[in-house]
Amino acid sequence: MARRPVRALARAGVLALARAGVLALALGTLGSAQAGLFDDDEARKAILDLRARITAGDEAAKVRINELAAAQAQTTEQLQQLRRTLVELNALIESQRDELARMRGAQEQLLRDVAELQRKQRESVAGVEERLRKIEPQQVTLDGKEFLVDPEEKRAYEEAIALLRSGDFDRAASALGAFTRRYPGSGYIDSARFWLGNALYGKRDYKDAIATFRTLVNSAPDHPRAAEALLAVANCQVEMKDIKGARRTLDDLLKTYPKSEAAAAGRERLGSLKG
Repeated sequence: MARRPVRALARAGVLALARAGVLALALGTLGSAQAGLFDDDEARKAILDLRARITAGDEAAKVRINELAAAQAQTTEQLQQLRRTLVELNALIESQRDELARMRGAQEQLLRDVAELQRKQRESVAGVEERLRKIEPQQVTLDGKEFLVDPEEKRAYEEAIALLRSGDFDRAASALGAFTRRYPGSGYIDSARFWLGNALYGKRDYKDAIATFRTLVNSAPDHPRAAEALLAVANCQVEMKDIKGARRTLDDLLKTYPKSEAAAAGRERLGSLKG
């Protein structure tokens, strides 16, 4: 009877132990299941968070891409506008170059026209001055006397004197004779008569030379060449073998113009005639 309680107790202990083991196993299994359940929730939450962040990043990326696209479009438009501006500017520059070339050509033509106008003006002025010189009286100083002469009168006298200086006595006498007849009141008249007498003397027309020299002495006794004219008369008389006449002329020279160079030459000539 005593063994049965022991066995019962042992059996009860074993059963208790078995129950305790099952309970522990059950509790362990339950703890493991609860732990797995908690891990899945956190993973889901992490995945949801990650998806949310990815979605937000995608949205931000899309916004950024749109911004970049808009900026690129704006930049492209600005570049196109800049290209159009450059094309317009190049066209304007080319147009201005053409206009500048045209203006430069016009300026050069204007300068040529002005130069041509100035040349014609100078020629016109020169022509007018030449015509005025031909008609306006000119002041001349000759043999200590000042007077006005017409240009043609001056030209005729100078041409006649040039003939005399060249030794062409015939043409000089003709020219000077024509001058004295054409311009009897000229300021040149006394000098013209003196040189006419010399031209006649040169061509050995002593008679007409004497008449011309005496006309000068009688009409202008104070002329600087009057004394020379008297000496020339005496020389003509000597050439004509009129010694007496030459002596009288030389005496008249010495009396009238005693201090002249012609009088000094006349004294020598008179001495030779006396000898």
